[in-house]
Amino acid sequence: QVQLVESGGGSVQAGQSLTLSCVASADIMSTYAVGWFRQGEGKQREGVAAIGSDGEIVYVDSVKGRFTISKGNAENILYLQMNNLKPEDTAQYHCAAERRVRAAMLLKLRNHELWGQGTLVTVSS
Repeated sequence: QVQLVESGGGSVQAGQSLTLSCVASADIMSTYAVGWFRQGEGKQREGVAAIGSDGEIVYVDSVKGRFTISKGNAENILYLQMNNLKPEDTAQYHCAAERRVRAAMLLKLRNHELWGQGTLVTVSS
């Protein structure tokens, strides 16, 4: 079973930046749609950004212009660059992967073939 491990979370002030990383235990980036989800305390899980195996990129409206999803040079790394962070971005962030779906569909799925344990992002005002 391929594993996903996230890192890079932390506590920052509003307006600051963080970069999250997701490392897979196998080279999956060219064959899976991969993306980031978040869940704040008392909130529903939300799809944030995703990249399809065809390179298509989608973002949820609330992060457009502030977050950038990208793949690393290696076939097993995914990043989420988060700029101008806001208190409402506070959440546990997870990476996910799924075969045979496009990026937009990945963000709509409630269950995923691969799911990481998450990394916590806390943004204070």
